[in-house]
Amino acid sequence: MDLSDELMSQKPRHDRYGALSEVEGADFLIELALDLRWSWNHAADVLWQRLDPELWESTRNPWVILQTVSRDRVKNALADPVFKATLDALVQEQRAAVAASSWFAENFSQAPLSAVAYFSMEFMLSEALPIYSGGLGNVSGDQLKAASDLGVPLLGIGLLYQQGYFRQIIDKDGAQHALYPVNDPGQLPITPVREVDGEWLRLKLGFPGYSIWLRAWQAQVGRTRLYLLDSNDPVNLPAHRGITSELYGGDAELRLQQELILGIGGWRLLRALGINPEVCHLNEGHAAFAILERARYFMKETKQPFEVALTVTRAGNLFTTHTPVEAGFDRFPSELVERYLRHYCNQELEISVDALMALGRQNGNDRAESFNMAYLAVRGSSRVNAVSRLHGSVSRRIFQPLFSRWPRAEVPIQHVTNGVHMPSWDSVEADEFWTTHGGKSRWLGTTEYLVEIVRVAPDASLWKLRAAGRKALIEYVRRRLSLQLTASGTTPEELLVIQQMFDPDTLTLGFARRFATYKRPNLLLHDPDRLLRILTSPKCPVQLVIAGKAHPADEPGQHMIQEWARFIRRRETRRHICFLSDYDMLMAEQLVQGVDLWINTPRRPWEASGTSGMKVLVNGGLNLSELDGWWAEAYTPEVGWAIGDGQEHGDDPRWDAAEADALYTLLEREVVPEFYNRDERGLPTAWVARMRESMARLTPFFSANRTVREYTENNYVSAAEAYRRRSADQAALGRELVQWRDGIEQHWLNLRFGELRIITEEPWHHFQVQVYLDDLDPDAVQVELFADPVDGGAVVREKMTRGEQLVAARGFNYTARVPAARCASDYTPRVVPYHPAARVPLEENRILWFH
Repeated sequence: MDLSDELMSQKPRHDRYGALSEVEGADFLIELALDLRWSWNHAADVLWQRLDPELWESTRNPWVILQTVSRDRVKNALADPVFKATLDALVQEQRAAVAASSWFAENFSQAPLSAVAYFSMEFMLSEALPIYSGGLGNVSGDQLKAASDLGVPLLGIGLLYQQGYFRQIIDKDGAQHALYPVNDPGQLPITPVREVDGEWLRLKLGFPGYSIWLRAWQAQVGRTRLYLLDSNDPVNLPAHRGITSELYGGDAELRLQQELILGIGGWRLLRALGINPEVCHLNEGHAAFAILERARYFMKETKQPFEVALTVTRAGNLFTTHTPVEAGFDRFPSELVERYLRHYCNQELEISVDALMALGRQNGNDRAESFNMAYLAVRGSSRVNAVSRLHGSVSRRIFQPLFSRWPRAEVPIQHVTNGVHMPSWDSVEADEFWTTHGGKSRWLGTTEYLVEIVRVAPDASLWKLRAAGRKALIEYVRRRLSLQLTASGTTPEELLVIQQMFDPDTLTLGFARRFATYKRPNLLLHDPDRLLRILTSPKCPVQLVIAGKAHPADEPGQHMIQEWARFIRRRETRRHICFLSDYDMLMAEQLVQGVDLWINTPRRPWEASGTSGMKVLVNGGLNLSELDGWWAEAYTPEVGWAIGDGQEHGDDPRWDAAEADALYTLLEREVVPEFYNRDERGLPTAWVARMRESMARLTPFFSANRTVREYTENNYVSAAEAYRRRSADQAALGRELVQWRDGIEQHWLNLRFGELRIITEEPWHHFQVQVYLDDLDPDAVQVELFADPVDGGAVVREKMTRGEQLVAARGFNYTARVPAARCASDYTPRVVPYHPAARVPLEENRILWFH
């Protein structure tokens, strides 16, 4: 038996693929094509290029190639001994990679964590599966890939959109036009989820007055899977089939329907598959209804009421917020939510609609207040995190209304800074560089060792990497721009100019992102003549590649695209700047692999994290960015350049003008001279030194590898342990926590402070305060001395010791001492709820201050 026969005996035949499955050995091609591991492991690229070079170049979709090429072509390729041997080796290597030990298995084999359910409205895994819009999908897709690399048992749950996000055309006048090509599931690298008997797994979800059927799909992503739901089932009415037609489209009702499908339908799908995750990770608030469905299943299985079920399951829920402004949260009119969830509340959750609405409102009794999905996510989770250090501070301000009497520093939101999946964004040359210096398994475990390894890389090898990336980008730009302009009716003479534009030895800048006013994509265009002088310098020229979409409803964003189009049409700029239309994942790969400098100019603090600039790191690109998002914690002068003063200035046009001037000045006085200042070997040594430090210091830290390890070590494992503890013994701990909260609620209004005495005896302040607790168990609270942080330090929380009981009423003396280095008036006694298993103030936000 040769290797092909042995491998065939290990995998079932893919009979659903018709004629192709009849070709001996084609099963191996199908197996490779249906595992999206090929989106970051390019060893199999030679196979798809052999089968159809032109189709591979334009789509980078192995599954489309197998669905398109003839059976004879596949047979002929498999008859080639070299092709067949390569295929056999790749299948064996892929199966070995999946079966190999992993970072998670080696470090958490005893952890009570079998599955993390990762919910997101969008996933960016490959252009072959276009179900994403931008940053949120980038984060979720890259974290799913990193989880596969690390062996973390994470499963993605999302929606399969018939159209996905729009495709962009720019006409001769620079106007954007939106197209919505249909995603044919047969052309996507996904398969239906099947029951044991082969029946397609379908779920029924009740809406007011009718039910819809949802179809389940799956995409293999290395060691893990992404499950997708869509409403395009033929049994549904036409209007209902289109619920999952478009990402971020439609009115409020359509968005609510999609989020009900994602949250309630998504958790229902997992349970139908026999999967009961200990941890539910909500990537933004869109999927917050999963909190309710998870609690409902717990109610059903344990016969506990909703409040106990929510208390137990909350322990295993994690909410990641990406929103930098309060207005960005999904809100729905109360009437709409009540109409869709009244039956679900009354019959399934056995609670009133008012009780549900209170979970999504700042003021639960305000019937005029809309239903906020982020509020539901916070109240249904035991852990909440932002996506950068600065965004953590911003989020504590945004969510402070939910913790109104707590200091902002204690609003319970931490941060886990985003990272990108480096193997998905590195060029062939960058992969070779990192493999030479860091080994093939560099992204499969800890990465801290890479810092010093990269620092000893020779100048010449770093500059060779950069030159190769720039050359490849210029070739791509010429090809792409020729196709783009041919479609819009460009003359042959103009096409000839395109083939000569850009120079592989010229400093190349990149600027690509969504065109929205807060991202300030036209800051570079603030002084067109000054920008033109920078671009067209005879001795030190600069070339600029721009790309990006504006939402079809965003007229100001589309107007900014037209401003760039007008500037680019000027005769003197044509050889130095271009705008590439229809920015997508394939284009992003080319840009981040090729540019020397990535520019980002958001209005602080509206960039929660940002990931585009992270992608250039692995390829030796540098960043020049506003001190916002990830760059606010990444920047030092050794790794790149920054604009901004670290403060917020709103949309003040004077500040925009000042930052535009700072941007031009940095380019003129630092960036451009450093690139062109060469030593006797022809190397820009200062630029290469900055490259080296950026690659060494930033690439490992701002990788999805570090992000997923941080989530696992600090959140997933501890959340799973907390969930197991609360659910044990018929939710004994969960019931105890509900009783504790009931006691707090019953007695809190009667709690009061008595006399406060302060005695200062160097080096201590001695505090004694009387606290009257009504009939509340004194162990249900904690009395503390609190002081605000000083010079960016931490808040001071000094637990006070309970002493003798007061005779006159049910009260106690509490005492504590603190260093006299600070004034005694800096400290204030307070009473906070306390239970060793509770997460305060997330689960109980009352607080009483001494006045």
